[in-house]
Amino acid sequence: MKFDVDPKTKMLLDMIEATRKPLSETTVEEFRAIRVQSRALMDVDVPTPALIKDFTVAGDQGDIGARLYDDTTDMIDDVPRPTLVYFHGGGFVFGDLDSHDALCRRIAVTGDLRVIAIDYRLAPEHPFPAAVNDAWAAFNDVLGRAGELGVDLSRVAIGGDSAGANLAIVTARRAAAEHQSAPHFQLLFYPVTQSVETTPSREKYSDGLFLTKESMDWFDAHYIKNDADRRDERLSPLLYDVPENLAPALVVTAALDPLVDEGRAYAGKLRAAGVQCDYVEYPRQVHGFVSFTAFSELAIDAIEASAKSVRRALDPYTSL
Repeated sequence: MKFDVDPKTKMLLDMIEATRKPLSETTVEEFRAIRVQSRALMDVDVPTPALIKDFTVAGDQGDIGARLYDDTTDMIDDVPRPTLVYFHGGGFVFGDLDSHDALCRRIAVTGDLRVIAIDYRLAPEHPFPAAVNDAWAAFNDVLGRAGELGVDLSRVAIGGDSAGANLAIVTARRAAAEHQSAPHFQLLFYPVTQSVETTPSREKYSDGLFLTKESMDWFDAHYIKNDADRRDERLSPLLYDVPENLAPALVVTAALDPLVDEGRAYAGKLRAAGVQCDYVEYPRQVHGFVSFTAFSELAIDAIEASAKSVRRALDPYTSL
């Protein structure tokens, strides 16, 4: 089937198709190595924030990596910063602080935000719910160390893309259920919101558009070891009622993405429950588009608009 794809993205898809190896014949180690090799091709004109700092945060079973970005070098209690805690995508199987480094840099600089990226544990070495548990532990460790990290506890957002957006959703929902004051906003790029049912978009865009049915099934096979878990709220929050006092959200989707229907549905469910939620669907874009600005005409615009939305939500008086 022919799709009206962003012409720059079509170049990327053609490159992938020419070199694609069936995932059934690819080990996790090989897949991760391929993705690492492709990183340098994906982004253009990446900004350099004034402050980039690697450190560790508490995971569920021990310390895990984290990286702080900001365009100011202030790291003291009397200059707390609006902060976005960010979880990378990658199907719960690949991705790390470097895979989403360019995206986090752009968000920090454009949104005038402190961004703290979390390097949670991956499957198959650590299947569900390891990533979920790490996300919860890391988010709360950041809150507990707000003074040390220069975080303004009254201006904290949570976010992620794809699998990372799922972690952000689940963390925000648990925080609301446990009556925590943070987060105050959610940034959700093309989120995974359910792992139970097929959807029209999962069927229509199942092949040839970066994220495929084959790849989703491959990721799930590594992450979800018990099919009964697919209905777990931490995997499929779309199937459950929205908790009270959930933070407002921005849901960003790509029109040519297998996940677009469930992203749109989740935004609609939030609105129906009375949660303030903006929804933006970018035309001619595919899953993952904000991570390859060199191959998308809209990626940089989407990142900048989203980052500014986070900052305005945390600080209504900002000039952004």
